[in-house]
Amino acid sequence: MASLTDASVERLRMDVTDETSIKAAVDEIVEREGRIDILVNNAGMTCSGELHSTLVRRSAHMNALFGDRAGPLVDVELERIKQTFDTNVFGTLRTAKAVIPHMAVRKSGTIVNIGSVVGEIPIPFAGIYSASKAAVHSITEALYMECLPLGISVVLVSAGAVRTNIVANMGTHFSVPPTTLYAEYANVIAYEFDPTRMANASATPPEDFARAVVGKSLAKAPVRVVVAGLGSSIMRILGWFPRGWVLRIFWSQLVEKQRTALAKSK
Repeated sequence: MASLTDASVERLRMDVTDETSIKAAVDEIVEREGRIDILVNNAGMTCSGELHSTLVRRSAHMNALFGDRAGPLVDVELERIKQTFDTNVFGTLRTAKAVIPHMAVRKSGTIVNIGSVVGEIPIPFAGIYSASKAAVHSITEALYMECLPLGISVVLVSAGAVRTNIVANMGTHFSVPPTTLYAEYANVIAYEFDPTRMANASATPPEDFARAVVGKSLAKAPVRVVVAGLGSSIMRILGWFPRGWVLRIFWSQLVEKQRTALAKSK
């Protein structure tokens, strides 16, 4: 948020896991501006637990995180799963519930929910993040229908890989617990979610991503789904293929092939 220093931007602190904090931010915006035109639900949690959210009237700073709390589903602590869903899923609902009444009065407004391509097709060892984004996708589609009679536009952003600073905040390298059933895949998991590698991986510049999302979201008739970010179009196309085949290909290419490559590099 420190990069939002333009004179036309006013920053407010808001915790999407705290309804009191959300209400205070919404009330302050309504008191200052008289209305809320746009809500961008862009909350995300990194491994460091830092929260990122933007609620603005005129400007939007967007980023997208490809992966979150990583590891085999059976190895991720339930409390960490709850924290991820509390931010990514329930945070989206809390902010939407707070602004919709204000938008409905004017029969005008736009809600933009930042989803992810892994919300459409999950990837191995990122099941928790994938599941949270899948929930965001379903919630957004339900909101799209329910907001039709209210005059409110609802946009889902299916985001691919976008270069942001979030990866830099992941901190230490990932490792599986000693009791894991996936010890033979430990090197693959550590490689795939290595902060340094992720920071240097190919990704869409945030400026290009924001330009694509803002342009389509602020249109007179906003589109229902915005596909943006590296790999997003391919993932959408894969959604048309038999799901079982796609999942097996993902496991083969993202895990088994990488495991073989890492073994050869030793």
